[in-house]
Formats: sequence, structure tokens, C-alpha cells
Amino acid sequence: MKKLSPLAYVPRRGTLQTASLAPVGLYLGAYLGLCFLSSDPVVLVAATLGAAIAGFGCRADRAVWFSVRLGLVLAISMVVINVLVTSRGATVLARLGEWPVLGQVNVTLESFAAGGVIGLRVLGTMVVIGVYSACVDPDRILQAVHGVARRSALTATLISRLVPLAATDQARLSEAAELRGPGATPVGKVAMAHRLLSSSLDRAVDVAATLELRGYAQSTSGTKFRKAPSRYDARFWVAGSILAVAALTSIVVGVGELVTYPELDYSLSPMSVSLAALFLIAGLTTWRSGGRRNAQGR
Repeated sequence: MKKLSPLAYVPRRGTLQTASLAPVGLYLGAYLGLCFLSSDPVVLVAATLGAAIAGFGCRADRAVWFSVRLGLVLAISMVVINVLVTSRGATVLARLGEWPVLGQVNVTLESFAAGGVIGLRVLGTMVVIGVYSACVDPDRILQAVHGVARRSALTATLISRLVPLAATDQARLSEAAELRGPGATPVGKVAMAHRLLSSSLDRAVDVAATLELRGYAQSTSGTKFRKAPSRYDARFWVAGSILAVAALTSIVVGVGELVTYPELDYSLSPMSVSLAALFLIAGLTTWRSGGRRNAQGR
């Protein structure tokens, strides 16, 4: 059995998988918007944990942990890059001297904090996207926007399907190369990339031929798909609306805004704590009676 990419959609009976796209989009969109725009570290951490809890409630464990690992790598990179390229700030932690291109490099507490906020944003965004990718059926997205942007929807759906397949091919080829034994010629990155490109092109030709046989090349009137509401829609409408209003209000008001330059300034306010608690607890929206045991079924 092929090992799917951690971000690949797996059909299960979880709440996110069975709920309609609109309430799910509102619910996860509130998390995504807050992670993009907030500069409050406490709120960002809470939103990341809340999104992870939501993914665990739908058994998207692999997607959550993969997103956390990838997000941490990107977050650390953001911090390091910001510390090296930005020497602003009043609190100097270390003077690293003259560097080529960068000039005088001073590590300041303010640049470290600013990079940390950017890293938290990236981490939270990666977790939300990972949960969305693993729990939302791309075929349902195609159906939802079929009549509005038919070709664009088809392209986006194919990408969401074929990218995990390419990742699966890479894992399969790497495993096959390791099984050849120590006496075999090592497979370099160029050879692996060439093989992946070749298999991707072959698959693209097969997909194009299949779509042509099914009449996707013909100009047809919009096909009507029957919408089947889910019993979980109401909970995501309510939770998503509350989260969206709270996120928008906090961004407009500037709740818990972290000021990094010229001096570090941050104070934890009761509104920050309340907002963080709200997004953390809202992650339990995806959980239901029977929880993960029921969500495991396909």
C-alpha cells in the first residue's frame, strides 16, 4: 500500500470532512486571518494550538505534526534571517562585526522579537493550511466553484491531487533506491528529480487524455450539483462567526500589539488572554461524541 503524503486528503467521518465548505471555510479562515495579521505572541500561540486541536479532532494527526515540523523550520529561519539583516533596536545582545554584503551585524532583542512574531505567524499559518488540506475534499471544492470558474477550479483541484502523488512517488523511489544494496551506484538528486519529472509528465498526459474522454474539453452549460447539508454545519457557522468577529475586532482595535522598534514594548492585557482562550477552546469544535474513534472510519 502506498504511503500518502501527510497533507493528502483522506476521507473520514470527521466533522470537518463531512461539514459543508462554507462554514468550514469560515471557521478555518478565522484562524488563518488571525495568524496572518495578529502580532500578539500569546494569541498567535493559542491560535496555532487551537488549529492543531481541531486537526486532532478529525484524526489529521500526520498533517498537524508535519505542518508543525515544517513551520518550525521556517520559523527558525525567519528569526535567524531577521536577526542578521535587521540591526535596529536599542537592546544590543551581541556585536558580530562586519559581514560581507550585510555590513555591521548587531543582534538586538528587538530584531529577535520581530523575527519571532513572523515565525509564529508562519507556524500558525502552516498548521491551519495542513488541517485544511487533510480534511477538506478537493473534489467538493471543484463542485462548489464549478459554475463560476470551471477551468480554474479544475486546475486547482488537479494540483491539490497531483502534488501529494508526486511526494508519494519521491518516497517510493527513495525507498527503492535504498533497497538496491550498498554495491549499487548512489542515486543523486539530479537523477531523482529527472525521474520525478518524467513520471509527472507521463501522469499529466494520462490525466489529460482521461479528461478529454470524459468531455471536459467541450463547452457545456453549468452543471447543477445538489447540495447536501451536514448536521455539523450549524456548529461551524456559529464558531466561525464568533471567531471571525473576534479576530477582526482584535486586529482593528490592536489587542495585544507587540511593538518591536525602536524598543520592545508589550503588555499582556485581559483582552489578549480572552482572545487567546477563545481560539484555543474553539479548536474543540471539531470534536464530537465518540471523538477520534468515530472519525477514523472511512
